[in-house]
Amino acid sequence: MNAVPPPGCPAHQSLYGPEFAADPATVYRRLRDAGPTAPVELAPGVRATLVTGYDAALHVLRSPETFSKDPRHWKDLADGTVPMDSPVVPMMMYRPNALFTDGEEHSRLRGAITDTLARVESSTLRGCAERSADTLIDRFAPLGTADLLGEYAQVLPLLVFNHLFGCPVGHGVRLVEGMSGIFDGVDAEKANELLTTTLLDLVGLKRRRPAPDMTTWLMEHPAALTDEEMIHTLAVLMGAGTEPQQNLIANSLRLLLSDDRFAGDLSGGTLPVEDALDEVLWTDPPIANYAVHYPRHDVVYEGTLLRAGDPLVVSLAAANTDPALAGSQRIGNRAHLAWSAGPHTCPAQGPARLIAAVAVEKLLDRIPDIELTVPVERLRWRPGPFHRALAALPVSFPPAPAVGRSEGGRPGAGRPEDTWQTRAEPFPAPPAEPRAPAPGRPRSGWARPAAWWRGG
Repeated sequence: MNAVPPPGCPAHQSLYGPEFAADPATVYRRLRDAGPTAPVELAPGVRATLVTGYDAALHVLRSPETFSKDPRHWKDLADGTVPMDSPVVPMMMYRPNALFTDGEEHSRLRGAITDTLARVESSTLRGCAERSADTLIDRFAPLGTADLLGEYAQVLPLLVFNHLFGCPVGHGVRLVEGMSGIFDGVDAEKANELLTTTLLDLVGLKRRRPAPDMTTWLMEHPAALTDEEMIHTLAVLMGAGTEPQQNLIANSLRLLLSDDRFAGDLSGGTLPVEDALDEVLWTDPPIANYAVHYPRHDVVYEGTLLRAGDPLVVSLAAANTDPALAGSQRIGNRAHLAWSAGPHTCPAQGPARLIAAVAVEKLLDRIPDIELTVPVERLRWRPGPFHRALAALPVSFPPAPAVGRSEGGRPGAGRPEDTWQTRAEPFPAPPAEPRAPAPGRPRSGWARPAAWWRGG
C-alpha cells in the first residue's frame, strides 16, 4: 500500500509555473504512471493528491459520504503547515456557500442559486450576450487586429455579469480584478480582500435599493441568506461566471481558428460551434483541476492510502483524457466532467454554454475571415494549478465596419426592469450525470468595460 510522500518530496509533481501551463497533457500522462491518483504540489509547500482517472474522479465526486467538500477538514491549513497567505488558499479556503458545504446546508445554499437562476429568461440572456458581443466587436472590427482574450472573451462575461447582478461599473471592474488575481495566485491574499470588500459593498447597496436582478433575488429567497452567505455565494457565482466563462470562449475560438477539423469548415459557411464547445470541454476544460474534496477518514483506493483531511484535487482535464476512454466519440458526447458531477455539478452550465455559443457565433458571423497572427503552438498560457487559460489570443482580419447594433451604447440600455424578467422558457437542460464511455495578462481589459459602460 502506498502512502502520499511528505511535502517537498521529488515525487510531488508541481502544478504551478510556466512549464506546467505550457504542456499540462504531458504532466497528466506522467502522473497516470502512478495510477488513478498521484501526489502533487499546488503551490510551494502545498501538497495534495491529484485524481487523474475518469472512474476515480466519478467515485470521488459521487461519494459525499466518504469525501467532503468542506475545507475545514483540511489538516495542513488547520495546523499551519499551509499558511493563510499561500497563493492557493483563497481558491480552497472555507466559505459559507454551496461550493464548500455538504448535506442539508449545501442543499439550502444551492437551492437559492438554482431558484434564482431559474428566474432568468434564456431569451433575455441571449439578447444581452448578443448586444454585448456586438458592442465589443464594433470597437475592434474597423482596426483589422485584436486580442480576442483581452478585448473580447475577458470582457464579455463581465458585461453580462454586471447586468445580470445589477453591479455598478466600479464594482464590476474591481470584482473581476479580484477574481483574476485569485485564479492566477498573484498576490492572492490582497485579491481576495478586494473581492470580499467589493461584494460587501454590493450587498449593502442591494439591501438599501433592491432591484429586479439576481443579487436582489438571492436576498429575497426563502433560504434567508445572511450577508456573509450572500457575499460568498456571489463570490462563487462570480468565479464561475467570469474566469471559466472567458476561458471557454477563448479556448473555443483558439480551436476553431487552428484545428483543420473545425477551421476548414468556417470558409464554407458551416459554423460548428456546438461541436467546438464539446471538444474544448473534453480536452481543454476552462477549469482543469479543482473540485477539491477531503477524505472524512483514511481511505485506500486502488492500493493508495488517501489520508483523512488531505486535499484530493479532481483533474477534470486529466479524467476527460483518460486513455481508458480511448475510442469514445467526443463530438456530441457530453459525458465529460468539465461541469463536475455528483451533488456539486455546476448548476449554471446551461447559461454558461449559451453565453459561450453566442460569443463565438457572433464573432465568426461578423468577422468570418479571421486568422491567428502567431502559430497556435506559440500561444502562451497563464500559470496556475486550477485553470486552463490563455494569456492572449492575437488575431488579424480584413477591417470590417461597426454596425452600431447596441442601443444606447450598452447592452439592454435602459432600466434593469426593462430587460430582466421572470423566465418564460427554460435554459437547455443539463446533461444527465456523466457515465463512463498571469503573466502577460492584459490588465487593460479591466478598464475596457468601465469605459464602455460610461459610454467612452
